[in-house]
Amino acid sequence: MHEKMHDKIYDKAYDRTHDKTYDKKCREKRFHKKPIRKLAAGLLLTAAASCLIAGCGSAEGDGGSEEQRYAWPLATASPEDTVTQLFAEKFADEVLELSGGKMKIQVYPNSTLGGDRDLLETCADGDIPFIVQNTAPQVAFMPDLAVFDLPCVFDSLDDCRETIDDPEFYSLISDVYTKGGYHLLGMADQGFRVMSTNKEITETADFKGQKIRTMENSYHLAFWKCLGANPTPMSFSEVYIGLQQHTIDAQENPYEVIVSNRLYEQQDYIVETNHLPHLISLIVNDTFFAELSEEEQEIMMEAAETATAYAREQSDERIADRKKTIEDSGTQIITLSDEVREEIRQSAREVYTSIEANISKEIFEAYMGE
Repeated sequence: MHEKMHDKIYDKAYDRTHDKTYDKKCREKRFHKKPIRKLAAGLLLTAAASCLIAGCGSAEGDGGSEEQRYAWPLATASPEDTVTQLFAEKFADEVLELSGGKMKIQVYPNSTLGGDRDLLETCADGDIPFIVQNTAPQVAFMPDLAVFDLPCVFDSLDDCRETIDDPEFYSLISDVYTKGGYHLLGMADQGFRVMSTNKEITETADFKGQKIRTMENSYHLAFWKCLGANPTPMSFSEVYIGLQQHTIDAQENPYEVIVSNRLYEQQDYIVETNHLPHLISLIVNDTFFAELSEEEQEIMMEAAETATAYAREQSDERIADRKKTIEDSGTQIITLSDEVREEIRQSAREVYTSIEANISKEIFEAYMGE
């Protein structure tokens, strides 16, 4: 399969460059694919070429395992200076070190090989074996992952991580990915998502009428509607200008995104709503993973464990740094009281009911705990 994967990457580079009608059927139970957006031919051809350059020959290496002939692609849709990239690079570095240089992974960031939806589809098809991305776009493919859209479940990242790492819950979520055609290797985060706005918000009534940009996710939209806000889906590339021109009043993202895109420059306040954890999953095509040797699988699982811990540490450090950048700029950070957070939870009961009705009961109860 691994050699076929390289051929498919090369073929797709040609197809996407020369065939404007390029499309192929999705797997069973998947949404019909829109034609995958065109990628620059040079980028994908470079990806294919690097697979060949990274390793050549098929001689037997030490220990009797076949020497890797090319680097496996790992793709993200995130910029280089993000926890997502750090997570991906740490995993690739650990795999290389633990395998004694025999297993090579090449990281392609910043949508080089496609956007979030493209990457999910090509990973499921086996064209790109590894991807690292936020769980939000995965809900359309694996509805049970909507459990991560339950608002204001956790008061701290430690509580959230403890739940994610709980063997029972992790096993249930791993099964969801397996049924989707993936194998879950690890889950890190970029902290909580928070709100930025030009209105001082200290009470639930203050959310009323706020035109806030959200991702195009029905549960996210429903949450803000429950608070009386006016959620507006918008392409992320338009958010800064939207805030500048006042076509939107507010937006919500983790601190890292707010700072890296300088969104705080157009806002007077950051409100620590902490309504959702911004979770990042490291996944691999399930068939690809199953065809690896037991030793190679163990190397990848150990590398993923190390990379997950590293990404979480980096996330915590970077959040503190990002908050200082925001405060130094003059933008004020507002921490909501426990009473207001409880009022937000109660206001969002409709979202809880909707998600509970559409996901596995076991997953819902394991995530919610007591």
